[in-house]
Amino acid sequence: MEETDAGLVRLAQQGDANAFSSLVERHWGRLVPFARSVLGDAEAEDAVQDALVVAWGKLDGLAEPAAFRGWVLRILGRLCFRRARFRRRFLSLAGIPEPSDPATETVGQAFEVERILRRLAPRQRAVMHLTVVEGMSDSEIGTVMGIDAASVRSHRRRARERLRQVLAGTSAGGR
Repeated sequence: MEETDAGLVRLAQQGDANAFSSLVERHWGRLVPFARSVLGDAEAEDAVQDALVVAWGKLDGLAEPAAFRGWVLRILGRLCFRRARFRRRFLSLAGIPEPSDPATETVGQAFEVERILRRLAPRQRAVMHLTVVEGMSDSEIGTVMGIDAASVRSHRRRARERLRQVLAGTSAGGR
């Protein structure tokens, strides 16, 4: 059995469920943190599972087996963005906890990064995650998210501006 993603994809495209299982095991550790960046802890693993079910169903349509990682990230990203839009329609702003004020943090206390990142729009969180955690280029992120590289840079710029506001203790500016 081939150990590369491309080899495993080819086997899975021929119906080998074990090969797809190997792909899932190989990529799970990167997919879940990405979903957490966009959705938070509560929904991340469910979103990854749902995305992998979609990927299994559409695997025959993957023309370039070596592109599996970006392809499955794109499926997951779209699913996460849909869930975030849906959730936003039904959650009141009062139910979303505010991040702690960094100005009142005592020395040695860690910033609550996840709570601060929740102040960003889902696409901005995704861009920041793919940039910082995954180390992807703008064009790679654009491919994963289905947007062009200039839009990636725009989302990153807005995310950084918003993070500056949050860390400075202001709430000016919207999502």
